[in-house]
Amino acid sequence: MTADELASALGHEAADEMASALDRIKHCLGQLTDEQIWWRHSAAENSIGNLILHLCGNVRQWIVGGLGGAKDIRNRPAEFAERGPIPKGELLRNLEAIVQQAQAALKQLKAEQLLKNRQIQGQDVTGLKAIFDSVPHFRGHTQEIIHMTRTLCGPAYKFAWQPPEEGRGTRE
Repeated sequence: MTADELASALGHEAADEMASALDRIKHCLGQLTDEQIWWRHSAAENSIGNLILHLCGNVRQWIVGGLGGAKDIRNRPAEFAERGPIPKGELLRNLEAIVQQAQAALKQLKAEQLLKNRQIQGQDVTGLKAIFDSVPHFRGHTQEIIHMTRTLCGPAYKFAWQPPEEGRGTRE
C-alpha cells in the first residue's frame, strides 16, 4: 500500500463517519418541530439549531477550508447567538451541503496533505489534526443532538435501530 492509498483510505473512512453521524441527525430532526429545534433548557445553553449551525461552521472551517482550500468565512459567535427559527429544512440542507463538500475534500486526500501544516483557528495544525479534531467533534455534537431529541420527545422518541430480543430475530 502506498502512502497516498493510505491517505485515501483514511479520508474515505472519515467521510463515512460524517455521513453516519449526519444520518443520525436527520433521524432526530425528523421527530422534532421547528420550535423544539430552537428550544433551550436555559439561556446559557445551546439549542439543536445552534449546534447544527456550529457543526456547519466547524466542518467548513476545518475540513472544507482547512483541507480543501476554501476561503475561511466562519463567524463562530453568530452560530451560538442565533435564536431562530431557521426552519429545520433549511438547517438540514445547509448541513447536508457542508458534509458533501467535506466528503469531497476528504476523499481526495493525498499523503502530503496529511502532514502539511496549515492555519486553522489561529493554530498551526496538520491535515491529520484537522481530521482528528473535526470528525470526532461532529460525532460528539451528534450524540448531544440525540440526547436532546430523546429528552424533548420523551417516550415518543423513535429509535433508528433496536437490537432484536435475545434469541429472537436478526439485525436488519
